[in-house]
Amino acid sequence: VQLQASGGGLVQAGGSLMLSCAASGRTSSNYATGWFRQAPGKEREFVAGIKWNGGSTHYADSVKGRFTISRDNAKNTVYLQMNSAKPEDTAVYYCAARLLVVVADAYEYDYWGQGTKVTVSS
Repeated sequence: VQLQASGGGLVQAGGSLMLSCAASGRTSSNYATGWFRQAPGKEREFVAGIKWNGGSTHYADSVKGRFTISRDNAKNTVYLQMNSAKPEDTAVYYCAARLLVVVADAYEYDYWGQGTKVTVSS
């Protein structure tokens, strides 16, 4: 499975941005996809996750109510809609995939995209 993350850029605080994660290769409805982010000098952290076929979603407390994860199975693409962006959302965002269920531990994911940088200005 190959993952391609895109959509990052510069946004003002309070603004919105949508990230995309396109999957190719041996895609399967059994895969769950997670979004992670890593800020300079910090560890990679879980942001949100969704199952390809179940639609169940999970969010970190820090983004709950502001970010929305969704998927388009026909396009093999998972989206992360970022609203009410905050400067602390500034990071490189990665999408990752693993079988079956969403978990918050990055080490449990088998496939990773290359990352897309998001900068939120105050």
